[in-house]
Amino acid sequence: MSYILNLETATTNCSVSLSHYGKIVSLKEDARNGYSHAEKLHVFIDDVLREVKISRSQIDAIAISKGPGSYTGLRIGVSAAKGLAFALNKPLISVPTLDVLAHQVSCKDGVIVAMLDARRMEVYSAIFDSNYNQIRDTKAEVLDETSFIDFLNKGKTYFIGNGVEKTKQTIHHPNAIYIENKLPSANEMAMLAYYKYKISDIEDVAYFEPYYLKDFVAIKPKT
Repeated sequence: MSYILNLETATTNCSVSLSHYGKIVSLKEDARNGYSHAEKLHVFIDDVLREVKISRSQIDAIAISKGPGSYTGLRIGVSAAKGLAFALNKPLISVPTLDVLAHQVSCKDGVIVAMLDARRMEVYSAIFDSNYNQIRDTKAEVLDETSFIDFLNKGKTYFIGNGVEKTKQTIHHPNAIYIENKLPSANEMAMLAYYKYKISDIEDVAYFEPYYLKDFVAIKPKT
């Protein structure tokens, strides 16, 4: 039947979709209330299954947005995905979060910079061409006026993600196009996960870990 349950928890958007042969048949998400994943993720899973009237056993695979992103959000999402995959004996598929984000941009030329906010002036970013081929590795980088300048000087550069707000305050270039108020969503995961499912590009459930990109560093509370 090729029903795939897609979970996206890398940012404040708690997003769950159910897809059938790569097409969305149900989507539930909420980015309004900060990190609500612990309270809402399993509720949303039940909601999408109920809407389509299938049981958990009828899911063919579980797909998870693997990062980079929020440490807490990724841990919650990956734990849920691994638990479901193990309990249901279903394959686990991982999809890069920045790839998911880039697919929200439709352009005929130029490049897409998918970026997520890190601490201070840092972002996690990856760069894709207009056909969504990744043309630069995913990096954690500190922004300054010269960031992405090689791409900006060549043509239109579309910035998307919650790293856009501080980027547009730093980079002022006529080729910079800022797409605001966008977060990764399980909506764009559907076709990416289905492609991996068809070629059996799956993860080892026991050993799979989120792609944090950087080691976690706790911030001491102010006294």
